[in-house]
Amino acid sequence: MSYIKPEAVLDGMVQGGTNKANLAIKDLLIRGILSGALLGVATTLAFTAALQTGAPIAGAIVFPVGFVMIVLLGLELVTGNFALLPVAAADGKIDVGKMLSNWAWVFFGNLIGSVIYAALFSLTAPNAAMVEQIIKVATAKTAGYQSMGEMGLVTVFVKAMLCNWMVTMGVVMALTSQSTGGKVLAMWLPILTFFAQGFEHSVVNMFVIPAGMMLGAPISLAQWWMWNQIPVTLGNIVGGLLFTGMALYWTHRKHEVAPAPVPASVSLQSEPVRLKGAL
Repeated sequence: MSYIKPEAVLDGMVQGGTNKANLAIKDLLIRGILSGALLGVATTLAFTAALQTGAPIAGAIVFPVGFVMIVLLGLELVTGNFALLPVAAADGKIDVGKMLSNWAWVFFGNLIGSVIYAALFSLTAPNAAMVEQIIKVATAKTAGYQSMGEMGLVTVFVKAMLCNWMVTMGVVMALTSQSTGGKVLAMWLPILTFFAQGFEHSVVNMFVIPAGMMLGAPISLAQWWMWNQIPVTLGNIVGGLLFTGMALYWTHRKHEVAPAPVPASVSLQSEPVRLKGAL
């Protein structure tokens, strides 16, 4: 698998965050739109697998295909950037303004791509079981949390933190190998973990909630954003930035220690010592 050690992985994280921060807006949008759509495709694939087998874990097993395509093609997923760009900023390679600009444009691109795929998928006349599944999930992610009141916001925020802890681990794990096969296997594991446990991913929700609305779910825009999209995005930021990005940076980033300066009172070429009685 051509394993790469953690200290070198940190170098890759810093360089990756720096490169992403310096991309043109056009590239951020195009790559963000493609990522949003591909994650939507992966979500419908996961629903299909779960419905065909009757085992939800089957959906979790196949869901990472979308993430793999995104990473290997160098596309832009805002949840991954929540970990990489703070590391580049902490290392002094970019400023906070560039970081926030990247997050905003990629978020917008992910949203556009997700909604476009939701609209296209709804036109494919999905079968009744698929329609029921999407409506059920979309409703649970909005009205379900709303029915819990303040505790609903706490729950969705914490599930979003846990989700992006795993998602950003997938981004970082891809840097632990130089081979394509090694990258795929390494990133597959944490992505499967988050999806199997029903954690909250902001970009997945950019697809599944609008798709549910298009297919007849009784969900308003206010419910979507207040009870899911906003708290999930904030939770994803905290989870990716703190649990993955900065945690790994603090423990693995090694800076060269500068040699101690020589005091001015000490001569670099001291005079030879004269022994008593020497000629």
